[in-house]
Amino acid sequence: MTQPLLADPGVVLGEDGLARPAWAACDPLLRDYYDTEWGMAVTDEQGVFERVCLEGFQAGLSWATILRKRPAFREAFDDFDPDTVAGYDDQDVERLLADTGIVRNRQKILATVRNARATIELRADNGLSALIWSFQPGTTPRPRRFEDIPTTSPESVALSKELRRRGFAFVGPTTMFALMEAIGIIDTHLLGSHRRGTSGVWPE
Repeated sequence: MTQPLLADPGVVLGEDGLARPAWAACDPLLRDYYDTEWGMAVTDEQGVFERVCLEGFQAGLSWATILRKRPAFREAFDDFDPDTVAGYDDQDVERLLADTGIVRNRQKILATVRNARATIELRADNGLSALIWSFQPGTTPRPRRFEDIPTTSPESVALSKELRRRGFAFVGPTTMFALMEAIGIIDTHLLGSHRRGTSGVWPE
């Protein structure tokens, strides 16, 4: 197989002629995720809740690990339906801890149940999606290279603080910055990437 060629200093030019960051250039799973999903606007409650949970599970691990396990996560957590997950009991927690298809971390599993309950409580105040999207900044980064992308922002710090106040767990500033990238609240696609400006949220 021909190796991807360097194009713009910050991106890799693939065999299909499209420029991507290095992390999305070679692994087919990551490439498909980058091309079709990452950075696109997610605004429905269940979609946002799932991503909050998966970003929490990712803490300390690679995103590729979580992405490969996502089908198993969805099956184990009833497609991340907040109403269903909020009703999980100790027996469910033990079931999840025995599930080799997911990340078997008790604190992260308990946080997911806790976050489901907090999501339901937020429905009385515009809901989880509206709260998270209310932290959209007035501008977005314009990185040329991967090293130019920050890992936190004033908005992700504030969002983390507010979600914790609302009862959420595993929602630190770095995790929330990654969430904001993933669901389109900010656009951190490299300027030379073919995906830059494609979310419909931010101009190129």
